[in-house]
Amino acid sequence: MSVVAVNPAELPPLTGLISHGVVVPSAGLVFTSGQVAWDSAGKLVCAGDLAGQFAKAYENVDVVLQAAGTTRDKIVKETIYLVGYTTDRAEELIGLLAEARQGHPVPPASTAVGVQSLYADGFLVEIETVAVL
Repeated sequence: MSVVAVNPAELPPLTGLISHGVVVPSAGLVFTSGQVAWDSAGKLVCAGDLAGQFAKAYENVDVVLQAAGTTRDKIVKETIYLVGYTTDRAEELIGLLAEARQGHPVPPASTAVGVQSLYADGFLVEIETVAVL
């Protein structure tokens, strides 16, 4: 079974130990690494703004999916990691998801996980996905 790394030039280069995404052609699946609100130089964008970071993280997911030959509407599973998430923020999360899923024919299976911190200081959300080709 072949596995193909996906590392789009629009995203920051990684260490070589991690790929932004991996395609498993025989299974027709794409797995994205968790994407955060960073630019192509690896700098945090939308500091302190959860909605802005959520949108940028999903834009970065889109970049990986497009490089792999698929799109956001083909996501079948997502995991969303949120710094400091508590249940009183559920409505906020639902609003962000509704905006991100506009045009989604089938809502993906989804898990939201509250965490203490992410990759680096300042990141508030990280989104990883599985999509079909």
